Amino acid sequence: FCGECLQPCLQVPSPLCPLCRMPFDPKKVEKASSVEKQLSSYKAPCRGCSKKVTLAKMRSHVSSCTKVQEQMANCPKFIPVVPTSQPIPSNIPNRSTFVCPYCGARNLDQQELVKHCMENHRNDPNKVVCPVCSAMPWGDPSYKSANFLQHLLHRHKFSYDTFVDYNIDEEAALQAALALSLSEN
Repeated sequence: FCGECLQPCLQVPSPLCPLCRMPFDPKKVEKASSVEKQLSSYKAPCRGCSKKVTLAKMRSHVSSCTKVQEQMANCPKFIPVVPTSQPIPSNIPNRSTFVCPYCGARNLDQQELVKHCMENHRNDPNKVVCPVCSAMPWGDPSYKSANFLQHLLHRHKFSYDTFVDYNIDEEAALQAALALSLSEN
């Protein structure tokens, strides 16, 4: 990881790996000197001015390059193709952002919820309902996890919507999984 990505992980009392969320010892973090050497030796053209810059300095260059700034200013802004008169459905549960069950902080995506809870509620002994699980069709909105932080770290390492079709029921999902399994063998 680059220092910028790793730094927030080092700010908490018990750091966790940004990839697997397992605890690690910050004293054992080593610089990847071979990667740093490659970033300092490889050059690539800036997407704005085409000047060749080492990869180690590319972010800095792009952020100050006037041609890149001009390109960004000329990018079209998002405008809906056609305005809609359709109402936004209110019966569909929000499965993209969640509320912290400890303090009520809102609009946290799954990764932000994990980070927020690790930074702010690491030692909170209260049993709470997992907002991610309770938003799922199979979730029990009254089940309180005995160790919510461990639950978050082990159960929510990925986003469910990558793997789940919310539009089919459990029986249909089971049948589809069985059929796929049989077809692969």
